[in-house]
Amino acid sequence: MTSADTALDPRQFRRALGNFASGVTIVTARGPDGRKVGVTANSFNSVSLEPPLILWSLDKRSSAWEVFQAASHFTVNILASDQIALSNHFARPQEDKFDGIEHDSGLGGAPQFSDCSGNFQCANYQHVDAGDHWIMIGKVEKFEDYGRSPLVYHQGGYAMVLPHPRGRKPESTDTSESSNMLNTKLGDNLFYLMVQAVNAIHSRFVQQHLSLGLRNSESRLLMVLESAPSACLGELQQAVAMPAREVEEAMATLQDKGYLNINGDQRQVTATGHNKLEELWDSMRKGQKEIFSELSEGEMEVFKKALRLAMTSR
Repeated sequence: MTSADTALDPRQFRRALGNFASGVTIVTARGPDGRKVGVTANSFNSVSLEPPLILWSLDKRSSAWEVFQAASHFTVNILASDQIALSNHFARPQEDKFDGIEHDSGLGGAPQFSDCSGNFQCANYQHVDAGDHWIMIGKVEKFEDYGRSPLVYHQGGYAMVLPHPRGRKPESTDTSESSNMLNTKLGDNLFYLMVQAVNAIHSRFVQQHLSLGLRNSESRLLMVLESAPSACLGELQQAVAMPAREVEEAMATLQDKGYLNINGDQRQVTATGHNKLEELWDSMRKGQKEIFSELSEGEMEVFKKALRLAMTSR
């Protein structure tokens, strides 16, 4: 769909921007009066090495603007892949977002969170007026790199970093047994096998969903709503790994496409939606059959049991 098709509809524009994968941060500050603020943001980016500058953007409607404007410093906390709950917490408007949230104080008193991938403590350097947002530029005075796997945001949902199976072109076409990773100790490591398996097939299913006119986040939400139409927003967030705002926007998109009826807190998959779901399930069944054609029915049941055990271990 092009911009001409959507006439720059805000929701469609956000969906298009969602094609660009980014990290997830919580930016914090402490004002001169001691008030602490924090917002979830995926607009973080580098600007300059000399001097060391970074930027992020803040919605002009945010009640945190006055504090960020007056604070001497702010901290960009880069979230780790297991910090979805923290991201969702600071994405919601609340009286005191820090109530019950463990944190330390960095430069200028800006809150810092433990177990992040890292953080950048910045002096307020420049504020740029840009449409409906303020671009906040900070001069990095201190940073910490913990090397934890980061939380990723893509197509309206949370994701995580996985090594790409084709990320490095082999220097040789030699396919001898010694160069085959599956014939080494890695081939007996279940965690390695699970990661590589997800890498190998994930894009295939995403493309199948797109060919049916649905983004991965929309197809996941539609499948969840078929089984749990009365699930609360928090349950839906957990089931599809998406922020609350994106869940709500995905539901609105599904409604626009005629796949979902929404009446207050009541959600019902329409007849058209059930037809689309049949297409989705049929596509997934065919893909599953092709990939696991060598497994017997009994072996498939054992495989499913193993995956369920892995899922319940978290």
